Amino acid sequence: MKDSVVRTRPRRAIILSAGQGKRLLPYTADRPKCLIELSGRAVIEHQIDTLLAAGFERITVVLGYAIDVVEQRLRQRYSDTLLDIVFNPFFELADNLASCWMARNAMQEDFLILNGDTLFEPAVLDQLLTSPQQPITLAIDHKAHYDADDMKVTVEGTRLTRVGKALALDSIDGESIGMMSFRDSGRELFLEALERNMRSTRALSRWYLSVIDELADRGAVHTASIDGLRWAELDFPHDLEHARALVRDITASANTTTPSPTDG
Repeated sequence: MKDSVVRTRPRRAIILSAGQGKRLLPYTADRPKCLIELSGRAVIEHQIDTLLAAGFERITVVLGYAIDVVEQRLRQRYSDTLLDIVFNPFFELADNLASCWMARNAMQEDFLILNGDTLFEPAVLDQLLTSPQQPITLAIDHKAHYDADDMKVTVEGTRLTRVGKALALDSIDGESIGMMSFRDSGRELFLEALERNMRSTRALSRWYLSVIDELADRGAVHTASIDGLRWAELDFPHDLEHARALVRDITASANTTTPSPTDG
């Protein structure tokens, strides 16, 4: 019997890119992290271009630090029909839960959330979007050792049981790469939890993944492993070499597989 489940791919993406990226100083002394240049394009341009190639039709970008500079750069490259720019006025005070709150109007349809410092090869995005359809799906990777800054996860099968930086190291099953999809009831669950958490006195000091940690208790969050695929998190100066190498390889691969105008 054929699978009768109708599988849909989100067409809306939300990029959380409000911070300066102080841990990347001096590279962010005169620009936000999202405008760091890699092979001739800014980090955020690499992200948007990959999303567009995957079929996304509307992208909401949450900005904060140096918003005028970033918005000018984006408006020069992308049409207003593609991009929504949202300002997070709490960017100097808050973690990214507040950025999600500012983008809540974009969550009325199935959507993808992407951290502003996550770079990835196109296959990573495809792996997440073609995984078994669940209300909420978190892309995860695996490695031999984890450190205090990793957003670690524990799972049962594909179901997420915990996510956070402070999980016991002897229980870790992987790490979040900063990319996840929300469909149908998953959108409603997340919006309700977002509303509730933003009323807390601790709201400005929370990551949105702390909300996902709560929802994991309700069995609504699953994971998609991207083991063996390439991605990079741009957090510290020593991450730049890895990010540059990743972008060079992705660009070279795209140039190799894209036919020239004279082919065929």
